[in-house]
Amino acid sequence: MKYIFLLLLISLWPNFSHLSAQTTYSKEVEEQIKQVENNLAGRVKINDKGYNITERMAFFKVKGLSIAVVHNYKVVWAKGYGWADEKKKRVVTTETLFEPGSISKSLNAIGVLKLVQDKKLDLNVDINTYLKSWKFPYDSLSKNKKITLAHLLSHSAGLSVTGFPGYDRKAKLPTIPQILDGKAPANTPAVRSEFEPGLKYKYSGGGTTISRLIITDVTRQPYDKFMYDNILKPMGMANSFFSQPPPSDKLKLLATAYYSDGSEVKNKFHVYPEQGPDGLWTTPTDLCNYIVETQLAYEGRSSKVLTPEMTQLRLTPYIDESVALGVFIQERGKAKYFSHGARNEGFSGQYYGSLEGGNGVAIFLNTDNSSIIDEVVNSVATVYKWKDFYDPTVRNEITVPDSVLDKYIGVYRVEDKFATIFKEQDGYYYRADDINSKMHFTSPGEFFNQEFLTEKVFAFDTSGNVSGFLRKAYGKEYPFSTKITSPDTLHLQSYEFGNIAWQFFENKKYKEAVAYCKRGLQLYPGDFGLLSKMAHAYLYDNEYDKAVAIYKTEFKELIQPYSSWEETMQQVLIYFKDNGYDVKIFDRVFADLKIKKPKGY
Repeated sequence: MKYIFLLLLISLWPNFSHLSAQTTYSKEVEEQIKQVENNLAGRVKINDKGYNITERMAFFKVKGLSIAVVHNYKVVWAKGYGWADEKKKRVVTTETLFEPGSISKSLNAIGVLKLVQDKKLDLNVDINTYLKSWKFPYDSLSKNKKITLAHLLSHSAGLSVTGFPGYDRKAKLPTIPQILDGKAPANTPAVRSEFEPGLKYKYSGGGTTISRLIITDVTRQPYDKFMYDNILKPMGMANSFFSQPPPSDKLKLLATAYYSDGSEVKNKFHVYPEQGPDGLWTTPTDLCNYIVETQLAYEGRSSKVLTPEMTQLRLTPYIDESVALGVFIQERGKAKYFSHGARNEGFSGQYYGSLEGGNGVAIFLNTDNSSIIDEVVNSVATVYKWKDFYDPTVRNEITVPDSVLDKYIGVYRVEDKFATIFKEQDGYYYRADDINSKMHFTSPGEFFNQEFLTEKVFAFDTSGNVSGFLRKAYGKEYPFSTKITSPDTLHLQSYEFGNIAWQFFENKKYKEAVAYCKRGLQLYPGDFGLLSKMAHAYLYDNEYDKAVAIYKTEFKELIQPYSSWEETMQQVLIYFKDNGYDVKIFDRVFADLKIKKPKGY
């Protein structure tokens, strides 16, 4: 993720609230909304201050955010922020529909349990008893144990295929049996046993897809029709649907999906023919109606779809102490919450509901970077005084001179993984597990991150050079993390070498960028991404001949499909120009390569 011009983005980020036809609330509720908007914080609260929601949306490059809040068993407010579609200047409203991925599993489970309640299914018999259009192929890995619906809904069936990437809207879609067997045009492997059922928890969207097929095999109805008529509409989710692809009359309400770098998903969003694990289109308000109905049914005060007894069963952990049937159960002190997170291509989301007291929230983004969600949830929990939910650690941050912080830039071995430290326009960042996390310093040599549990302390050798850092959390110390001084012994994935090289490039450490590209190319000869980054590093390090040699040879031979050599070079120029780089040198490059520059550049 890049944070170029962050302060400018924050200052120019528009306030869309007045454009979104939002509901007008009482003065009390409006004050609560204001408090939520200005009290975002992570697990560590810096200088005991909260963030503003608009600022954080700009920081995380969130295009659009939609939220609804439950208090005292009622949906007390809902609001949209930002763009549903930036190009079309269509703002997020409370009616904007999102595709929040795995939250679908919670509603799918209710569909299964409704059939159990109606005596059409049994949670504890072999799933092949109900499967008609396809049968699960047991093998030796299942150890002669049968998979049940209870296993499928609690992710304890021992099945493969964690999740699904979805399909382009113009692609040919597979049938459910093709998906389960991993046959074309399916883009995921077959759903099969990895270990015996009932042994332990292992998340499997593949298992949820089997339960979805059981619903249609037993009811002999289209899945989306059964779910709408029997689950969604009765629970107050009349604006939601499982239809994949979405109906044409709903397109104007759909949020467009975006990647974490701000780019738009091709053809606006992906289609998910699996439906049950990932195909729900909904709004936070609709989902909060589900939260309220669950809470009331759990307490014996409603039964619009499931009886209190069935709801209590649904919220009871099975095999794993934190996994129930279609939901996760979180214990926070003496309080319990049911929840589910979600991510589809260009979408993310999260909901929580308390098992007591009638509190809850649903938050959806049309961005696949979900980092802001926890901060918003924490703010809601603080304002509405959720029991034992959020108890932040307060740390005071100090300002450290760049002359000190620049010494920390580099690559570090963190046990069997690697992390990098690099500089951006708005500060210094620590990158690990594909997460860019800002560094907050409590002393010149100590820092913490919101996204990572450990606090870190730098160490130095006898010459005063940074040798690595120590990590600690709650009194426990972790193995020393060593700073890498040479990439020659590293064995990483090609994209990891590319990421490290690009971070050095952005910090104008071009020779280091070249060194990591060279090491990557030793392991992955001809890798186009590494070659291109090495060429750019040579160019900006005044190694012009080496850069042009790569542009002339490897670029022509390894060019990406569906893009010409000239188009690729034009895209390179556009990228550097649009991201604030000096591109005068490209006049010479394009002249030497005898290709045209893009119009306007």
